[in-house]
Amino acid sequence: MATFDLLPLQAGQVELHDARRKRRWVVHLEPFEIAAAPVTTAQFAQLMGDSETGSQTPLADINWLQAINLCNAASLNEGLAPAYVFEAGQVTWRTDASGYRLPTEAEWEYACRAGTVGPHYGPLSAIGWTANDKLENPAEVGLKQPNAFGLQDTLGNVWEWCWDLLDPARYGDYRVFRGGGFADKPWSVRASTRRGGAPGMSHPDLGLRMARGVFENSLAAQGWSAEADSERAKITGMLPSGWTPRRR
Repeated sequence: MATFDLLPLQAGQVELHDARRKRRWVVHLEPFEIAAAPVTTAQFAQLMGDSETGSQTPLADINWLQAINLCNAASLNEGLAPAYVFEAGQVTWRTDASGYRLPTEAEWEYACRAGTVGPHYGPLSAIGWTANDKLENPAEVGLKQPNAFGLQDTLGNVWEWCWDLLDPARYGDYRVFRGGGFADKPWSVRASTRRGGAPGMSHPDLGLRMARGVFENSLAAQGWSAEADSERAKITGMLPSGWTPRRR
């Protein structure tokens, strides 16, 4: 059985920043769990029933939809309620489910910063793999210094998919990814850097990190809300639970 080493994080708050929209906002978070490292190729192989293959390098070149499916597969593998439901080509987050999921953008940044407020939680060369290291592929996880929460490789090595939409009014159904990759210049590998891509898009330096957490409000949790998505996309009308709108 594949296992994912999740760390419990206490409730807290984080300030998010959208440079393009020149907007800052504070998110108050309930307790949740997040993996100490990105999902590795070995964990993926074990989940798929092939324990003889894989390594401690991050699983990469995976798109958002594949990441969502992987979370559900990991949940079913451990007898947990899947966090995501696929219906009519859309994905719904069941916020009250106990299964694995992608972190929200606010959860990711809170976990990455670990109480710090600068662009990095330590000297970048000591905590993350960037273009300065001249790698051709992701490095094994855990070779750099962890942050104060015990998380490793949140900056550099591979970007990590989040649940949230990037900017639905401008980019439609693009989803956020965070953290920076091994081929990125150091100036772009920062705790606040936001990027995103289409749900079916993948990159050799883009992976995922598991999270878990159960929340009562089916339409809002951990900095995400269906209402906010609707308003940002300028879509009117009632949306189903967990809905995030697609490109109009």
